[in-house]
Amino acid sequence: MASANSSAEQETLPPGVLRRAIAASAMGNATEWFDYGVYAFTVSYISAAFFPGDTGSATLYALLVFAVSFVVRPLGGLVWGPLGDRLGRRQVLALTIILMAGATFCVGLVPGYDVIGFWAPLLLVLLRMIQGFSTGGEYGGAATFMAEYSPDRKRGFCGSFLEFGTLGGYALGAIVVLAVELFSSDPFMSTWGWRIPFLIAGPMGLIGLYLRTKLEETPVFRELDAEGEVESTPTHEFKDLVTEYWKPLLLLGGLVIALNVTNYTLLSYMPTYLETQIGLTSTASLSLFIVGQLVMMAVIPFAGGLSDRVGRKPLWYGSLVGLIVLAVPMYLLMRQGFGWAILAFAVLGLLYVLQLSTISATFPAMFPTHVRFAGFAIAYNVSTSLFGGTAPAVNELLIEWTGNTLMPAFYMMAACGIGLVALYFVAETAGASIRGRGIPGIDTEPHPTALAEK
Repeated sequence: MASANSSAEQETLPPGVLRRAIAASAMGNATEWFDYGVYAFTVSYISAAFFPGDTGSATLYALLVFAVSFVVRPLGGLVWGPLGDRLGRRQVLALTIILMAGATFCVGLVPGYDVIGFWAPLLLVLLRMIQGFSTGGEYGGAATFMAEYSPDRKRGFCGSFLEFGTLGGYALGAIVVLAVELFSSDPFMSTWGWRIPFLIAGPMGLIGLYLRTKLEETPVFRELDAEGEVESTPTHEFKDLVTEYWKPLLLLGGLVIALNVTNYTLLSYMPTYLETQIGLTSTASLSLFIVGQLVMMAVIPFAGGLSDRVGRKPLWYGSLVGLIVLAVPMYLLMRQGFGWAILAFAVLGLLYVLQLSTISATFPAMFPTHVRFAGFAIAYNVSTSLFGGTAPAVNELLIEWTGNTLMPAFYMMAACGIGLVALYFVAETAGASIRGRGIPGIDTEPHPTALAEK
């Protein structure tokens, strides 16, 4: 009866509690992606401040430092994931948001190379590593927290707001950087102007911490804890993951390759690409990016709700196939001028939204409750560190080596091909219960009113 009671409790949570859970999860994600966005939009200033010398080499170094934070993300997943499965999701998320926001805030305070020499890039790398370590637990924890608070029949819709926070953080980063550029001179922008957006991360982190400390642990985790089914030690949990849940680990990793190569190519690398390869000004590229992000934000809740009715996999298939077919045509269209570039970016962004809107419902549901946080965090962060955060630097290197400015489109297409193979073997989980120690969609049945195919 415990599971039935918990199910009823989850389906009838007061709207205010569910809204606060959504806000607490989304705020952390917004802070995380605000950092990534601000770094991407100020990379030309960061390269000049920390890496003196040739502009091209300095930009590449700055992009490699961006990738450094992703190198330590798997370590963060290995530490935070098991802690979240033993101590609870809420406690871990309170720690990760403070570390994450604090590291971003401090980037805005580090003096440049002309003031402290090699200590400047060294401190920048250290702060990016702290940011990456904390992020290793942030996204997996936030998505798990959101999924376990959401009703089974509305998990796609509710989970889409976590990604609304992703796009909102990115868009806010672009808006802040654009505003500072418009209202300051070039000398000020090169010294203190670019630092202002990083400093805003401090208050954002404090707001997220407040929201998270005002909520109870998720109903799903409380149920498992009350039944004494929580994993006892990290060693036992790692053994379970490797021996019993290796398949969802590999499948999630394959989906994340498609997701994050597309994500970081479209969102993180696009401003650099538009400025260095297409010749747009910084203001024009930021304006294009903001318009595209706002369009994506408007669509994402509807796409998440659609996945509750038709299933997650149909949306993923549409996204992956669409990106493979249209990546090269849209990159060619970007070369035709500013207006065409907005249209091309919007088309690629809307195709990507079909993936993005469902991942907070899809990925946590690939694992049972007792290993969900760790399984998600480890698989997601290993794949992201190898193929996600490296995407801007890889795209830049591919263009330099080949001289072909379409290489980002080809790289995205290859990643989506890997995602298609993984998706074929993934179980449909729309409407399925994610409670208990069974694998959702395989050991648990969908809600009777869910229209997802079984």
